[in-house]
Amino acid sequence: MRELWAQSATEIAALVRAGRVSAEEVTMVHLDRIARLNPELNAIVQEFPEEAMAEARAVDAKIARGEDAGPLAGVPVTIKVNVDQTGHATTNGLRLQKDQVASQDNPVVANLRKAGAVIVGRTNTPAFSMRWFTNNSLHGQTLNPRNRALTPGGSSGGAGAAVAAGLCAIAHGTDIAGSVRYPAYACGVQGLRPTLGRIPAWNSSAPDRLIGAQIMAVSGPLARSIADVRLGLEAMSAGDYRDPWWSPVPVDMGAFPRRAAVCVAPEGMAVEDSVAQAVLQAAEALRAAGWQVDEVDTPPVRQAAEINAKLWMAESRAAAAVIAREDDPDANIVFARMTADSPEMDLAALMTALQDRVGVVREWLAFLETYPAVLCPVSGMLPFAQQSDVASQAEFDAIMEAQLMQRALPTLGLPGLSVATGEVDGAPVGVQLIGSKFREDVLLAAGEVIEAACGVPVVAGL
Repeated sequence: MRELWAQSATEIAALVRAGRVSAEEVTMVHLDRIARLNPELNAIVQEFPEEAMAEARAVDAKIARGEDAGPLAGVPVTIKVNVDQTGHATTNGLRLQKDQVASQDNPVVANLRKAGAVIVGRTNTPAFSMRWFTNNSLHGQTLNPRNRALTPGGSSGGAGAAVAAGLCAIAHGTDIAGSVRYPAYACGVQGLRPTLGRIPAWNSSAPDRLIGAQIMAVSGPLARSIADVRLGLEAMSAGDYRDPWWSPVPVDMGAFPRRAAVCVAPEGMAVEDSVAQAVLQAAEALRAAGWQVDEVDTPPVRQAAEINAKLWMAESRAAAAVIAREDDPDANIVFARMTADSPEMDLAALMTALQDRVGVVREWLAFLETYPAVLCPVSGMLPFAQQSDVASQAEFDAIMEAQLMQRALPTLGLPGLSVATGEVDGAPVGVQLIGSKFREDVLLAAGEVIEAACGVPVVAGL
């Protein structure tokens, strides 16, 4: 049998429920791996081994009593430090919030606990969760376990690194501009941005967010297999009244036509040859599995990305004083460059942006009636070099262009799945699948086909 840290969440849960291994043993193995590898990687920035062991023993006690320990029985998971977990600081990578200790679990954390998961640590994020890189003045920089010279992605960079390194089987992440999908891509694992309203989330430790984040930010799972992404999605999406956006929609929504649109360079975005090749390889895998795959242009993406920037930067500008007080060097540069590219909005501009959003969403929903899945790049470039977004204006601009599909999708409120397809010269590469509202099942089905053709990601060879 493979080492427990190399096994999938699906395998671990089955072993624990069958009594072939205890949740306590699984947790001990992962805590040992964290102790050995995390000091270098810095993926997990809040550790609480005694608490994790107590959770594991509680799972084992349930099984001993003949009770249902849940679909994630004994599965080691991590939580991003920008959501509330009882007794721990919701830092969001900020020195200003190092003592902002949560008094109750965010719904997504509560759902993972109810499913029997064991939380083994909390993962790093950039300051304000505002970059595709993971570094901050409070917790420091996270390294990519597949290639230390490359970003692990952001803002859920710690989550992507933890899954890739075998520190956990499923990681929680959040996504407002690619923060689940890009770390999955950069770390060579799978990551799902679900439909707005699919997974409930809310932080009691802070005021409610403004309208941009309310309609664009979501929580989602990262894992090393599509099967584990599905398992994480099912556990995380249990209902919770505390999130008014949550919708009671089943994960499996019924039959769908196996048709996919493939677009290598949506709206003319710059795409490296190796990235284009990965998209075409994935398209061939779908065709070989009986899917109809047509090369067509997508509905508008640049307009959607512009709306994302307007709404996100409106919220960031409202927090400008806090950003100045935190005075994180990287955050200062990124905030200045992002706001320079997105003019300040008055009430009329905000209302117009929201009005324009409805039209773009309608165009995409009409397109997805014909093509239930859209296959496209995650990023136009292979994973970026560490800290390259703050190296120069030219590199920042190139990164913004490469991340066009990361920025566009949240505006639409639609689900997106990042699927790893292999490596190119030591850099992970993958593809993105986009689906209609609450059709994560379509993406998972297509993702399984691509995964079968390209191989299930394994733990990074550390």
